[in-house]
Amino acid sequence: MPASGSTAAALAVRLSGLGLSTRVEEHARHTTVVAEVPDALSAESWREALVVVAEADRFGLLASSQYGRTLWAVLRKSVPTTGDVGGPGQQR
Repeated sequence: MPASGSTAAALAVRLSGLGLSTRVEEHARHTTVVAEVPDALSAESWREALVVVAEADRFGLLASSQYGRTLWAVLRKSVPTTGDVGGPGQQR
């Protein structure tokens, strides 16, 4: 399992410990952790979930009245080259 996959698995375990139903998805360039957020999640658990996903390269929340709330985190499989760090206009 690539480093991103093992890190993603660790994040998924931590989120599961907070009562979230999680899954890990492998993609060509990244690994994604997806967690279904229950309506009754406490404020403390929300804070802890945000601490967990903040360790990822990117994270976000999808929320809709039809599908509920889904927290996601993305971990890149490779480290960007120096020219890619910071995005466009931020190259060194």
